[in-house]
Amino acid sequence: MTFTKKRLAHIVFESDDWASRTFDIVLLILIFGSILIVILDSVASLRIEYGDLFKTLEWISTILFTIEYALRVWLSRKPKGYIFSFYGMVDLLAILPTYLSFFVVNSQLLSVVRALRLLRVIRILKLGRYVVEAEYLTRSLKASLHKILIFIGFVITIVLIMGTLMFIIEGPEHGFTSIPVGMYWAIVTLTTVGFGDIYPVTPLGQLVSSLIMLLGYAIIAVPTGIVSSEMAAQKKRQDAEADMQCPFCAKKGISHLDHYCRSCGERLP
Repeated sequence: MTFTKKRLAHIVFESDDWASRTFDIVLLILIFGSILIVILDSVASLRIEYGDLFKTLEWISTILFTIEYALRVWLSRKPKGYIFSFYGMVDLLAILPTYLSFFVVNSQLLSVVRALRLLRVIRILKLGRYVVEAEYLTRSLKASLHKILIFIGFVITIVLIMGTLMFIIEGPEHGFTSIPVGMYWAIVTLTTVGFGDIYPVTPLGQLVSSLIMLLGYAIIAVPTGIVSSEMAAQKKRQDAEADMQCPFCAKKGISHLDHYCRSCGERLP
């Protein structure tokens, strides 16, 4: 990799100097601006008056995002790895809908293209790349994944049991026409949403409903506790990693999850 290409890669992928931070800030402004255009363009009165301006601004932002995408593919050590990564797919989906309008000529498909253009809102997912705290939160959520999956399995079990009970207790005459309908009611009640479209009438059904509502308050707090504990653990690990450095170039801030140094590119032991 030549010096110029290496410098460009540092600006695009890192955020530890003036040039790379400026690049990130410009992209943040561009992302927010493009999302604002999508939001304003959905208002009929504004679209009638400023439709041409919105279209011009959208094409400008799409071209700039295309240049950014091409730069990331070109500067990546493993282009295929970037293209099929989460952010690579997000970057592609952010620009693809605008270009699709070139290839759709049948009038009956225009409504489909308009719907696909709403995928431009997915650009907001690009924000996570430029916010340090997003990586911290992502790592905490990944560490909590197995516990949360077990918790979700427990909740599904409760919903199945409660939904079946209400189907038996209330029956079709009170709106509980099947077990899936009972499960729907259990989910609505457990999450304390309470649409009120289905509700128990019998005293026993009301007792079960009261129990599941009380259980709902206890269950809501569980995922928060799981993620909070993992965030505290990640914070301790992050503080410890602040002093870790690459044995080849002495760059600090190396994560225990990194396989390669972000500065020199050497494989870490």
